[in-house]
Amino acid sequence: MVLKGDIYDLIDQRRSRRKFTDQPLSLAELSYLLWATQGVRKLSDDRRQSMRTVPSAGSMHPFETYVAIHNVDGVKPGFYRYQAADHKLAFLREIKNQREAVAEACFGQKFAGHCAATFIWTAVPYKTEWRYVTESAKLILLDAGHVCQNFYLACESIGCGTCAIGAYDQDKIDRLLRVDGKDELAVYIAPVGKVGQPA
Repeated sequence: MVLKGDIYDLIDQRRSRRKFTDQPLSLAELSYLLWATQGVRKLSDDRRQSMRTVPSAGSMHPFETYVAIHNVDGVKPGFYRYQAADHKLAFLREIKNQREAVAEACFGQKFAGHCAATFIWTAVPYKTEWRYVTESAKLILLDAGHVCQNFYLACESIGCGTCAIGAYDQDKIDRLLRVDGKDELAVYIAPVGKVGQPA
């Protein structure tokens, strides 16, 4: 894993990229991307509140990170859930024709599944609503932007690319993740892979 260190260069080079090579991600690279987007720096004594690598209103952090792994060295393809407090991945399941299923759920955007891994962030609205009530929807959306911008810059720093996706079939993505679409629902998707030609 090669980390570029100059934040100026990373911001300058950031692009939405839709073409990826067939080269796998390493486990270290996947670990880094998970940490950069939802990594826990400090937990409260009761483990109910966390300080993370991204800002969040009131430190509520309403997101869960799911990863559809397609091509990562040493990791079995399938759907995983990131356990941020322990920095671990929990295997959920394999599905048939996984790449195609993810792309189809993103309205046929093939690059969504034809990549090394597809990050899918869900929101659990109550995590923010109990404190901020009517302001919650706005704050959750702002927080999603913080997460994905970190993802873009982290990808650039290791020679990878991404293109954030907001256009997807809500029901299909939620069904792939087996979330109910109400108490937990998909809000943002970002494929990642080694960079081919910028789109």
